[in-house]
Amino acid sequence: MQVFRFVQPLALLLLLLPAGRDCPAGDQPNVLLVMTDDQGFGDFSLHGNPILNTPNTDQFARNGIQFERFYVNPFCAPTRASLLTGRYSLRTGVWSVTHNKEAMRSSEVTIAEALRENGYRTACIGKWHNGGHYPRTANGQGFDDFFGFNHGHINQYFNSELLRGSKPEQTNGYITDVLTDEAIKFIADNKESPFFCYVSYNAPHTPCQVPGEWFDPFLAKGLDPKLAAIYGMCANLDHNFGRLLQALDDAELRENTIVLFLTDNGANSDRFNAGMRGRKVSVHEGGSRVPLFVQWPRRFYKPKVVRQLAAHFDLYPTILGLCGAKAPAGPPLDGVSLVPLLDNPDSEWSPRLLFTNTDMGNKPRPFPGAVRSDRYRLVHARKSTTWELFDMHADPGETNDISATHPDKVAELTTAYMNWWNVAHKGAYERMSIPVGYDEQNPVVLNASDGEPDKLNYHHGPGFAHDWLVGWTTTDASASWEIDVVEAGMYQVELQYLCPEADAGSRIKVRCGKSVVDAITTGKTISDLPLSHRDEDEHGKYINRDWSTLRPGVLQLQKGRQRLKVFATSKPGETVMELKSVVLTKQ
Repeated sequence: MQVFRFVQPLALLLLLLPAGRDCPAGDQPNVLLVMTDDQGFGDFSLHGNPILNTPNTDQFARNGIQFERFYVNPFCAPTRASLLTGRYSLRTGVWSVTHNKEAMRSSEVTIAEALRENGYRTACIGKWHNGGHYPRTANGQGFDDFFGFNHGHINQYFNSELLRGSKPEQTNGYITDVLTDEAIKFIADNKESPFFCYVSYNAPHTPCQVPGEWFDPFLAKGLDPKLAAIYGMCANLDHNFGRLLQALDDAELRENTIVLFLTDNGANSDRFNAGMRGRKVSVHEGGSRVPLFVQWPRRFYKPKVVRQLAAHFDLYPTILGLCGAKAPAGPPLDGVSLVPLLDNPDSEWSPRLLFTNTDMGNKPRPFPGAVRSDRYRLVHARKSTTWELFDMHADPGETNDISATHPDKVAELTTAYMNWWNVAHKGAYERMSIPVGYDEQNPVVLNASDGEPDKLNYHHGPGFAHDWLVGWTTTDASASWEIDVVEAGMYQVELQYLCPEADAGSRIKVRCGKSVVDAITTGKTISDLPLSHRDEDEHGKYINRDWSTLRPGVLQLQKGRQRLKVFATSKPGETVMELKSVVLTKQ
């Protein structure tokens, strides 16, 4: 979701805010920013869900400030990029969710970098999804502490292996509980100085895995296993949000902590969504309208409801303004500060247009896309050949296309959208090379989903996170990665792979520049590791396997951009191997 306007520099915006009065030196507020993954507007009892009960979130919203019309992108990574930078996600280099299309340019300035320059301790806990390789990781983008995972999802929600910084760490327990424990510890450890804690939960994103105590009650209501699991994850999230608030109370920090709660896009299945049309990925209202709830007891004393249009990229200037933080130099912002509306929802507010685009392809395409004004939504949906126009005041469910009777409005909003698109997509749709050689991330993992397969397929269709390459039945096939070596030297090569016992003996080569190493595959029985799926239909997407390791040797890599290629020169059996990743370790 985007805004098209010429925005003044942030420094000028901050001059208009009363932040200095509320944030004297040495008394800056803490910031706790909580975002859930694939939880729709209708996944709260506050919004009329007839089955799900979310008491902690409901009470927080009713006692705080509720934004009724708050918008994000209709899917994960672009929302995160805009939230963190205050800019069009396209302008940050992010336009999709996998194949390195979710990687944000390291030159972008995030809210974490801005607050860290103003004396804040910063932490990202949970899902990052804006780049898996330093300096595009959370630690490279302003977060002092990172505990979570880099990609769009993980396959195992129980006893997950997560990252602390760039190093794997085995955890015990259910992932939402584990992430909450980490956030509570961070709060307790940093209560004597200002902090920014970004808790980015990965529930209720699939796979459908949740403890029985949260799953069983919904199954008992007669729901199908998938919906029972999703609602169980939502109920568990509400419980853990309550734990975070209690941690602030226990540390006596609640009064001077700005707490923000939102979700990253619409619901990830066809379920109750408060009467809105569309779900995740859709350019209709249900794909991008989500809750935003805010509390800061020290400043905002009474519950309020804000009805003006607002969006995710508005939070960057808003948080800086509330914290009285000086904005660092960086690219121009596209968001505007919501502080006037937080102080007084009846404040004068200029009309604005919000834009979104959900094309995930390799070449710039303006559609699917949508424009949202205060009254209208103009939509060019995925399978449509034309625009549809809806009056969101009279028809919030988007059931009656009025484009034929309002051609002038269609023309006006179409022109605005194309003007926005022609500016916003410049510089986007460029798959970034993978940095190799930073001390901050050694080894570097080149995942199958980050590469470019030739005559190979992904195990599960699109090649999302944790997928791998299959169909290697010819020596003409290969996989390659565009890498950018920042420090020349010797790099140990490892392949995560599997080969059936009957097909062992293929000769595999890895080449980068003039340096080549090779090895012979060995075989073993291939089997899936058990996962706690609540919905067997999802099992094909989310599989863990016990991967073998092949070590061809040490490559001598030169500095600069180059292509690393994996291929086979001989194949005694039917297949060469299944390939999960290439690991490069600087020696």
